[in-house]
Amino acid sequence: MDRRATLRANEGTDPAPGRARPRPRPGGRAGTSRPLHRSASWSLRGIALALTLVLLPAGEARAFGETSRLTFVQGRYDGNWNPRTSALRRLAFEIGTRTSISTLPEEKVLDLDSPELFRYPFLYLAGTGPLPTLSQAQTDNLRRYLTYGGFLLCDDAGDGSFAASCEREIARVLPGQEAGRIPADHVLFKSFFLVDQPAGRTLARPYLTGFTEGSRLAVVISANDLGGAWARDELGSWEYEVAPGGESQREFAFRLGVNIAMYSLCTDYKDDQVHIPFIMKRRR
Repeated sequence: MDRRATLRANEGTDPAPGRARPRPRPGGRAGTSRPLHRSASWSLRGIALALTLVLLPAGEARAFGETSRLTFVQGRYDGNWNPRTSALRRLAFEIGTRTSISTLPEEKVLDLDSPELFRYPFLYLAGTGPLPTLSQAQTDNLRRYLTYGGFLLCDDAGDGSFAASCEREIARVLPGQEAGRIPADHVLFKSFFLVDQPAGRTLARPYLTGFTEGSRLAVVISANDLGGAWARDELGSWEYEVAPGGESQREFAFRLGVNIAMYSLCTDYKDDQVHIPFIMKRRR
């Protein structure tokens, strides 16, 4: 059963009553140097899927139909929920061009308490100011979504307050957990491209934070405005300047976006280092 089917099968259900769900401690508070736990687990199914996506020529995966195409969901809330209106469309285009993941060009917009959220594996939240305190319905829906396999990327397009508020609210969504730094050797940074450090329109933080669910990284939080680096206007011009690194920094922001999308679909398959030389040889 693929991840979309798993999400749909569990839509609107809660974990078994009375049964405690073990939750790993990420190993550090936001802003500290203690890293998140990094899983070394992988499966033959994950390896097969990942190698198919990486090694097939672009366009090969398009034969599977609309339901197999990656669709980004933009989370809607009370506030400035869409500060970079073209960002996800541009990222979808780059993923479709650079990899064999088939994407839909238009993102889906859903409220955070929508049951339709369970049909999609990738949720994107962006903002320029603090994320409002989530309602009980939003909290419960996001907890089920993340518990049953959903992935969340939070992207701060402002002064860092959105990232900090996401760390606070996700700690409520996943009780007993705290945001921790994602270590530089995490598989997220090598799931497709080899990325040395996080990048976006800015370099406000030289690290990403996140939350785990079981052995899986379920939430990634960036304070560097990834969407600002991805966004283009209707004429094809970049909407925002990237500083301090200019266009090379923009390129790394796209590479990180591709990696995040690949990780959301394949999780830890590439932790098995034996495959890296083979994959890199095929990319030459």
